[in-house]
Amino acid sequence: METIKHVINTLFAPQYLVTLVIIGLFLFYRYRRVVTQNKLVAYSILAAPVVFFAVSTLDPNFWVQFKRPDNVPIAGMMLLVLFFTWLALKKAVQNDDRIRDGRPVAEAEPEEEEKVFIWPDLVYTELICLLLVSILLTVWSIVIPAPLEEPANPQLTPNPSKAPWYFLGLQEILVYFDPWLAGVVIPTFIVIGLMAIPYIDTNPKGNGYYTFEERRSEILLFQFGFIVLWVTLIVLGTFLRGPNWNFFGPFETWDPHKVEALKNVNLSDYYYYWLLDQPKPEAPPDADVITQLWAIFRREFVGIFLVLGYFLALPPALVIFSKFFRKMFIKMGFMRYMVMTFLLLSMGLFPIKMIARWTVNLKYFISIPEWLLNF
Repeated sequence: METIKHVINTLFAPQYLVTLVIIGLFLFYRYRRVVTQNKLVAYSILAAPVVFFAVSTLDPNFWVQFKRPDNVPIAGMMLLVLFFTWLALKKAVQNDDRIRDGRPVAEAEPEEEEKVFIWPDLVYTELICLLLVSILLTVWSIVIPAPLEEPANPQLTPNPSKAPWYFLGLQEILVYFDPWLAGVVIPTFIVIGLMAIPYIDTNPKGNGYYTFEERRSEILLFQFGFIVLWVTLIVLGTFLRGPNWNFFGPFETWDPHKVEALKNVNLSDYYYYWLLDQPKPEAPPDADVITQLWAIFRREFVGIFLVLGYFLALPPALVIFSKFFRKMFIKMGFMRYMVMTFLLLSMGLFPIKMIARWTVNLKYFISIPEWLLNF
């Protein structure tokens, strides 16, 4: 049993967890017919997390974190996200089969036999739902106390000090990016990206009905952003971030005395100190602006070229070497394609940066403390 717990704790390390979530999401949609139509596979996927939580509560370390009033809804959210993602995919597969057979989608078929009167049928149903939800909330409030703490004390800071659950993803991003980037630029890009979706996505199919084959890239892109970059980060911040903001496995004790000596280094440190074994170029304190700029460029040129190549060279390279992106470029045009790929690459930078921090302790690709500019 201890060996199994050790394996699970290892797999829940952030670099492995995020990688497994990405692979699992790909397999979930790649083998969508098996996942939705094979009852044994479907029931196993839906029941596995329930069984895991039920068995894991026998472990005292897991139970201490699971029973926290703030954490119970997050566990329920994980189960609901899995169930409704599976349900939506099931309906999408059914509609894709109907479209392939030349039949209308399920949402377009007449539903005369399913129509009911508002009174009394619908009102009775709503009344029963109201009573059930009221009973659930009443029992919940009695069994699970409200997570109220003592008044704020500036001399006693909680360890760990966490944001509300809906901000845990953003708080996790703050670990890997400069505060101005994670707190201002990235949320702005998220809002701008959401606003740009109607202008970038011109695919008229899939409106008003479930489908996957008609909107493959759109669904996969959304699920990557929602499941990997939001739900997974919330899980990391809720169940795995412990005292001193260290990572703990689900069966590990949250020891406040655990101190991990991490030495986060910049990309320029790797290049000059580790590869060339020489000091980084620095400008004298009394140097003019041109000399300072040249010294900064010489020091950070590896990161600058890497970042510029990622955002400027990769979009045309995708057009040249990928038929999928070449068709997309022809269909969307230059401007819409560049906006789309910029937002896409920005989103892809999140897991790249996080995994680089977890594996090689990479702090910044570009570090310019003289201007308080780090990327």
